[in-house]
Amino acid sequence: MSRPPLLLLLLLLPAARCPAPAATPRLRLSFPELRARHGLRLFQLERSCCYEALLLDEERSRLFVGAKNHLLSLSLDNISQRDRKIYWPAPVEWREECNWAGKDITADCMNFVKILHAYNRTHLYACGTGAFHPTCAFVEVGQHTEDHVFKLDARRAEDGKGKSPYDPRHAAASVLVGEELYSGVATDLMGRDFTIFRSMGSRPSVRTEQHDSRWLNEPKFVDVFWVPESENPDDDKIYFFFRETAVERQQGLGKASVSRIGQICRNDVGGQRSLVNKWTTFLKARLVCAVPGTDGADTHFDELRDVFLLQTRDKRNPLVYAAFSTSSSIFQGSAVCVYTMADIRRAFLGPFAHKEGPNYQWVPYQARVPYPRPGMCPSRTFGTFSSTKDFPDEVIQFARHHPLMYNPVLPHGQRPLFLQAGVPHTFTRIAVDRVAAADGHYDVLFIGTDVGTVLKVVSAPQQSWHGMEPLLLEELQVFQDASPIASLQLSSKRQQLYAGSATAVAQLPLHRCGAYGKACAECCLARDPYCAWDGTACTRFVPSTKRRSRRQDVRNGDPNLLCSEGAWGRGARCRARSGETTDAGCRPAEPSQGRVPQRQLYGVEGSSAFLECVPRSLRARVAWTYQRGPDAPQREVQPDERVVRTERGLLLRSVQRHDAGLYVCRATEQGFTQPVLRLALGVLSAAAPGGRAPWYRDFLQLLERPEAACGRMR
Repeated sequence: MSRPPLLLLLLLLPAARCPAPAATPRLRLSFPELRARHGLRLFQLERSCCYEALLLDEERSRLFVGAKNHLLSLSLDNISQRDRKIYWPAPVEWREECNWAGKDITADCMNFVKILHAYNRTHLYACGTGAFHPTCAFVEVGQHTEDHVFKLDARRAEDGKGKSPYDPRHAAASVLVGEELYSGVATDLMGRDFTIFRSMGSRPSVRTEQHDSRWLNEPKFVDVFWVPESENPDDDKIYFFFRETAVERQQGLGKASVSRIGQICRNDVGGQRSLVNKWTTFLKARLVCAVPGTDGADTHFDELRDVFLLQTRDKRNPLVYAAFSTSSSIFQGSAVCVYTMADIRRAFLGPFAHKEGPNYQWVPYQARVPYPRPGMCPSRTFGTFSSTKDFPDEVIQFARHHPLMYNPVLPHGQRPLFLQAGVPHTFTRIAVDRVAAADGHYDVLFIGTDVGTVLKVVSAPQQSWHGMEPLLLEELQVFQDASPIASLQLSSKRQQLYAGSATAVAQLPLHRCGAYGKACAECCLARDPYCAWDGTACTRFVPSTKRRSRRQDVRNGDPNLLCSEGAWGRGARCRARSGETTDAGCRPAEPSQGRVPQRQLYGVEGSSAFLECVPRSLRARVAWTYQRGPDAPQREVQPDERVVRTERGLLLRSVQRHDAGLYVCRATEQGFTQPVLRLALGVLSAAAPGGRAPWYRDFLQLLERPEAACGRMR
């Protein structure tokens, strides 16, 4: 009998499944799986692209999107339905002028909408590149959900210089506070004059010092946020996150990229005689995300990619989550670091960086610092100055020459919260959700990559709540074409994640509890704070429900504690240690034979047979047991020259009569073992009396190719 083609392919599969590394997701879902079974929705617009600007509006239940030549209003419940569009192209004369300047008329000379902000209760503020003529306009959106209004107010169009970049390939960061727009952007056609700029509002426009590398040195702006400092609004600060070429790099060592956090006072109006219409409170510090080395040489993730501010009960002290990559050509990796506002403020209150000595080394400034201390806001909280124009000249001059702080901002725990190295992707975006679970609150990270995937990571405590362990729960292929994720927005209210790329906008639920499995142990091992076992299925956890009917253990993920008979009554006595339990009464009941899938498989003596078993969890370690008869003992199947373990199961190269029996595939994860599949293997004789064809040949062919057999019957 000829060997089935499937078995020839199976011989090429890699060797046995190895224990999964920590960076392996527990669940990996492809684009077709997400579309078919897990609620992935997409929105695409013909003859458009580049869905980079996303604005979430919970009150109106809308997702506003900026794209090429278009503004979009999509339903938060289903982005594929009830969409509204505004066509906003660049004028023909601007496009022609752009083309005459040597730009590609089809790729560059369009209006790419880069900036979207909520302006007031009825309008948005939008800015685009305008074919290298930055332009801004107000968009009327109505006040309520039922107001079906979405139109551009062309009469109130404004010059977008200092708000939107000229070049669609350049990034810009901005925040609208009140009626004032704070932007980090290139303000010239060639993309060389980078500035932190305040525009709009009643106060004068203010910017950073022009063409001074001590202030900004080839920056790439990432994000900007307004954070109140105290109860007094005069103390409010604006924080800019960017990366730039380091000015403190020693000469002769080449360029080095560093990540920065910059601060300015919101009430800064510039100096009176010096730094007129320039920031007088601008300071910047290095943002460090590194793995400490045992030899003192740290591994730095120096390319800041995205920042997310997770609000806490104290609006003055949000947590700062930042995604990084590395510029190294030798080491490739990405990381997420977490910073507290206390550590950020401490760096800005530390010593200033200063160049001195024969070799112009950077050292902490030790001389007298003028009063009021540069970087402090003029307010009654810290002094008697009512305006930055009242600052003494020595304060202004010191601020001009010492914008850099000497001490860096270090991450919480002195190391990354989550990192990946040697993987074929780079982190691009991050969004964080704080989730209430049965045993506490957890921060769930959604990390976008440059290959169109989203990683779902939960930060869980190890021995205590001070030491955190990152758990990679899911890897989701959100965009089929693997286009980089350019924007992420998260709705805790609707439990939805929204992602934008160059080709589409995607919507995806924050949780897929049913995908973890149909057993209590599988739900518990997932350690997903969104999910819990309700007695019959793995479903969405709701904190308000009764605890006895909802089983969840994110911190330990121990099925021995949660999924055993009477586990709630015995409590910690039922906890397994090192994967075993001394109290047999506490051991979780192994799923009954009726609940474990069982299949019948036939193999031909002397031929090959493949016993397929793929557990849901990629972190599970698979082991096989064999039992020849009902009364025979079970023994573990050991690989040899005839028995090959593969990633998808067990391959018997040459089936023998004594191979017949019951095979059980078991998965072990976190010391907990459970049966996944039972396979009954029957062995058929290869010989037939009188040289006739074996009686079972037609039977096997019917199993493998039923359509061929049906054809012969016709």
